Amino acid sequence: MRPGLSAMTLHLALAGLTALGLLLYLVAVLVRPERF
Repeated sequence: MRPGLSAMTLHLALAGLTALGLLLYLVAVLVRPERF
């Protein structure tokens, strides 16, 4: 494995988790707007 591969994978994983969290948050707001 190249040294830069793990860092790139980590960045991609962080970006994916952030996008997934935002998506789940938006869905929760759309489903239950009275809570927000």
